[in-house]
Amino acid sequence: MPSGTPQEGSAASTEQRFAEWLARFRESARAAGIDEATLDTGLAGVRLQHRAVVADRSQPEFTRALWDYLDAAVSPQRVSIGQQKLAEWRAEADAASARYGVPAPVLVAVWGIESNYGRNHGDVPVIDALATLGFEGRREAWAKGELIAALRILQNKDIDRAHMVGSWAGAMGQTQFMPSSFLAYAVDGDGDGRRDIWGSMPDVLASTANYLARAGWQAQEPWGAEVRLPAGFDPARADAALRQSAAQWATEGVTAIDGGALPAMADAAILLPAGVRGPAFLVGRNHRALLRYNNSTSYALAVSLLSQRIAGGPSVQAGWPRDQRPLSRSEVQALQAGLNRLGFDSGAADGQFGPATRQALRAFQRSQGLPADGHPTPALLQRVLPSP
Repeated sequence: MPSGTPQEGSAASTEQRFAEWLARFRESARAAGIDEATLDTGLAGVRLQHRAVVADRSQPEFTRALWDYLDAAVSPQRVSIGQQKLAEWRAEADAASARYGVPAPVLVAVWGIESNYGRNHGDVPVIDALATLGFEGRREAWAKGELIAALRILQNKDIDRAHMVGSWAGAMGQTQFMPSSFLAYAVDGDGDGRRDIWGSMPDVLASTANYLARAGWQAQEPWGAEVRLPAGFDPARADAALRQSAAQWATEGVTAIDGGALPAMADAAILLPAGVRGPAFLVGRNHRALLRYNNSTSYALAVSLLSQRIAGGPSVQAGWPRDQRPLSRSEVQALQAGLNRLGFDSGAADGQFGPATRQALRAFQRSQGLPADGHPTPALLQRVLPSP
């Protein structure tokens, strides 16, 4: 029977349904090997976290422009603090880097983006957040799996319940691991027998490095590079699925932004995150490793650029199209509906700009004799809307 939601019915009936859900979950956790002592400790006093439901269900209407996000994520202050933190934890960061092959500035950059260097890693009890999301029902199977993983962490005595806090979605610690990721990738960096990504910087840095190494980080390659594209470059070739060596891209006239040679990279793609009017980047296997940590191009680019600045490298050289606003969610829906109406299959008009919509938009741009960068703009939306 449906688990119901915290908003339905009276507060008393909601709490009763939650108690019933917890009882059923307890049986599942017991079957999964969680012992009685851990169940008693972990599930005692669990409280509904209504803000977790609100946050999980919310779909923001407006999207933040990439350059605005990067202005904040890679601000001069965050760069300066990152350099200070790298100096402070240099030995621990270098030890993690030597063991796993991920550069120390990258580890510090992940720390900076995920929790602002430990200043904001969440204050919601992880058990409560995941139990709430499981009870709410939209992602019940996922939440139950993460909740069992969280109980397993308690059973392993890596952390106690009072200190297992994180975000409303259950992401934990200074670099925001989900419980299942913690079980798979967290390591004991300080040798105390526990994996503590809340309070031990050796554990935080080593665990983050292990995660990225297991995600495919290549020690011999950089994260990528800002590049200059040759005149006449077909922007449709800026596609994550079109990968070749940096040497091959160089034969096509792609150079580093300063006109120099490209770094050696295998399976590299051209990234135009703001379309043809914005900067261009060459990204490879390490960019994809960051996407496995957090599947957002904006996130991966922020970590990469912050790590570059922490290491003393340059900021982005090309200008962003700051006069161009991003489409809202309802505008993306209108764009998708318009593309579908014109015969360019963008899939369901759900307001989510994914690969199908990008390919449909590229096909439309080609039909109009426009650069096929697949980047949604207000001007393109106007072209696909029905005539008044």
